[in-house]
Amino acid sequence: MKWKQIPLGQLQTNCYLIIDENNSCLIVDPGDNPKKLTSIIEQHELKPEAILLTHAHFDHIGAVDRIRDKYAIKVYIHERERDWLADPALNGSRHFMMKEMITARPAENLITDEGEMSIGNFSFSVYETPGHSPGSISIYFPDDNFVLAGDALFHGSIGRTDLPGGNHNQLIKSIHDRLLVLPEETEVLPGHGPSTTIGYEMDTNPFLNGF
Repeated sequence: MKWKQIPLGQLQTNCYLIIDENNSCLIVDPGDNPKKLTSIIEQHELKPEAILLTHAHFDHIGAVDRIRDKYAIKVYIHERERDWLADPALNGSRHFMMKEMITARPAENLITDEGEMSIGNFSFSVYETPGHSPGSISIYFPDDNFVLAGDALFHGSIGRTDLPGGNHNQLIKSIHDRLLVLPEETEVLPGHGPSTTIGYEMDTNPFLNGF
């Protein structure tokens, strides 16, 4: 299993393509620039299977509808944020007073619990990691040793908690209980910035002192 990081939009939100040996792919957090994203997918002759959202903030969902329609694929999101796609007040685009409010149609599939999940030939684990937002999830591929952490954990930092539904103590608990228990060599693919590892963040992240 391979992954490709594609920063998109003004906030350079990381979209990820998770690619199997047959060139099928999962699209995680298509936040903006659908033309750029489509061009990369076509260039690598990939076959999109689904869109997975780590959470529903505007910078992670801006290209959802255009990519969903282009490839006739379905969207997965945690049920706690089922209404956020259509609501600029919840997804944050109204909070940032953007010229254009960001919305998307409802997701076809709601993630209701943690555990093993499969889409096509892709198998992975879903962990609930709220705190940055109520329905934030992390997506762990144990056989390939990486986790998509959304905006929970970054290289040297953690997600902000001053947006609707944010909770600092809950985020710290999520990181401690769901992410730092993974093998230290696990690569962390965050929603912004460069990748890191669980071990590196345990040793150096100033927000995680004492863990």
